[in-house]
Amino acid sequence: MARHHNINGNIVPFTAEEEAQRDAEESAYANGAFDRAMADLRQKRNSLLTATDYLALSDNTLTTEMSTYRQALRDLTNGLTTLDEVNAVTFPTKP
Repeated sequence: MARHHNINGNIVPFTAEEEAQRDAEESAYANGAFDRAMADLRQKRNSLLTATDYLALSDNTLTTEMSTYRQALRDLTNGLTTLDEVNAVTFPTKP
C-alpha cells in the first residue's frame, strides 16, 4: 500500500527513497519488540521485588514462602527467547 504525506493540505505520495526509509524504520521497530517486552517484564519484576525488599533486611527472617516467591521473580526471565514466551509469562502469587 502506497504511503502519502500531507504537505500544506496536499496529499503527496512517498518517493521510492521515503518508502525504503519507512520500511527500514518499521522493520527496525518490529525487530526490537522482544527487547522492549523484556525490558517491560524486568521493570515489573523489579518493582515486585522492591516491594518485598524490606522483608529481606538483616534484622528480618524471610519465610520459606517469601523466599520462594522472591526467587521465582528473579528466575522469571530465565530462558525466554521469543516474544510469545515473554507475553505468556505469569507472575507468581505473593504469599
